[in-house]
Amino acid sequence: MTSCSKNRDRILPTEGPLMESVYSSVTIQPDSLYQVYAIVAGIVDANLVDEGDVVLKNEAIIQIINNTPKLNAQNAKLALELSKENYNGKAAVLSGIIDQIHAANLKFKNDSINYFRQKNLWDQKIGSKIDYDTKKLNYELSKNNLQTLQNNFERTKNELQTTVKQSENNYQTALLSTKDYTVKSKMHGKVYALYKEPGEIVNTMEPVATIGSATNFIIDLLVDEVDIVHITLNQDVLIHLDAYNNTVFKGKISKIYPKKDERNQTFKIEAVFENPPDILYPGLSGEANIIIATKEHVLSIPKDYLIEGDKVETDEGIVNVKTGLQNMEYVEITNGITKNTYIYKTNN
Repeated sequence: MTSCSKNRDRILPTEGPLMESVYSSVTIQPDSLYQVYAIVAGIVDANLVDEGDVVLKNEAIIQIINNTPKLNAQNAKLALELSKENYNGKAAVLSGIIDQIHAANLKFKNDSINYFRQKNLWDQKIGSKIDYDTKKLNYELSKNNLQTLQNNFERTKNELQTTVKQSENNYQTALLSTKDYTVKSKMHGKVYALYKEPGEIVNTMEPVATIGSATNFIIDLLVDEVDIVHITLNQDVLIHLDAYNNTVFKGKISKIYPKKDERNQTFKIEAVFENPPDILYPGLSGEANIIIATKEHVLSIPKDYLIEGDKVETDEGIVNVKTGLQNMEYVEITNGITKNTYIYKTNN
């Protein structure tokens, strides 16, 4: 037995720092990444930017053909101008009514003078009853006519004011409709994708572009549900990107999404770089280790030297050990062997 053991590879436990971590897959995405949708259907007239261009907030990026809304806006503008002309222009409807009121007012004053003069005579038993009744009737008719014209003036004025306001609203609505055919960016950022070419049909259900931050990137992590309880905000993250083969980047957990993805039984987590690479693109992938615990001075062995999770093979045979922190490669040994105990890898 001893001779056989001496011919096998053996190692001594090592002393030093050990980090316990949670493994995660990594995908790089721009911050505030969103898909752009048109709110009207139509045909792409022109892409006003190219993929990779940096755009400002509210900058136009896609123009959809909008001949009908333009015509509607022009008609609404004409209707607005006509309503304003009717209200206060040279041929205003109200000016005609004002002239009628002026004439009616003069007639009313004249009829009033004649009536009260005749009334005074009649009160003195002078004149005929027919003259008195005639003057009284003319007075009441002119008074009613004046009141009717004044009421008509106020009613017409209100109707014309309402028409002007309605025309203004219709014109503004028509202008908004024309703006709907110009797709604009909702943020300062970069155009990462354009999905439609001039001449292609656009609807409200399919995105026409993707825009996100040009400088800030988010690290999307997927963590298994058995590990999510160990994750907290601001934990350190070591990131390995396939595009940067031998470089390790540091980051920190910035957001934990509480809803589990039922399809793959994982939780989504976000992290941010402490010192990001100079060049990043959406979709870069890799892997990460989220540090959940660290000890400076521990006795550790490779995990593949463990037997059944709590035993190791030594020169004295198989002995029980007590474990502590562990990561993908190493496990802490807190009891059972010392730094001078040789251990052997089993064939299992």
